[in-house]
Amino acid sequence: MDEVNVAQQLKQMTDFIRLEAVEKAFEIEAAAAEEFQIEKLQLVEAEKKKIRQDYEKKEKQVDIKKKIEYSMQLNASRIEVLQAQDDLVKSMIDSARKELLYQSRDHESYKKLLRILIVQSLLRLKESAVILRCRKEDLELVESVLESARNEYAEKANVYPPEIMVDRHVYLPPAPSHYKEHDLSCSGGVVMASQDGKIVFENTLDARLEVVFRKKLPEVCIVILFDVPCMVDIYTF
Repeated sequence: MDEVNVAQQLKQMTDFIRLEAVEKAFEIEAAAAEEFQIEKLQLVEAEKKKIRQDYEKKEKQVDIKKKIEYSMQLNASRIEVLQAQDDLVKSMIDSARKELLYQSRDHESYKKLLRILIVQSLLRLKESAVILRCRKEDLELVESVLESARNEYAEKANVYPPEIMVDRHVYLPPAPSHYKEHDLSCSGGVVMASQDGKIVFENTLDARLEVVFRKKLPEVCIVILFDVPCMVDIYTF
């Protein structure tokens, strides 16, 4: 083989190797570029996801804060309404108690009321012998209606008139006074008990007022909401 042929073959081999190297370089560059794009997209998506998560977290925090603030405002409003209701109910009870005091000062009206209260108490206890307590200032009025109350009860219950023993040692507290606001007081009425003291029925005007208000509380709340005058009937049972 002469030198010319050898040179040609070497050149062909060199060109082939160079071409193959160039193609390989292009492949490597293309693969690197593709890998770079993939990695870049992954980084971008990861960053977007992080941003979305941060935004959602902050949005939830803002939403929770708004809900907490709304709940606090709602609770504050409810407390304010309840306090207003409580204040007005107390005011109405105080006003009603003052009216009870006026009623107990009208002897004829109060005497009739005492008889009714005694009969009601007897009907509740249904005992043949009872102990009755009243205010010291009501003792004379109570004694004046005992006989008629006994007979009225006997007629209604179809029994013999019961024995009523008035307790002259322990009396109910006196009427409320501006000078003794914190002392125990009673607006009137009676407390009756069985002889053994196991059954006690409190039929004072104050106790009846509380019963009426408990029963009428839903109506009282409506009165408070609409600011409508409300009358309390102590005869309601």
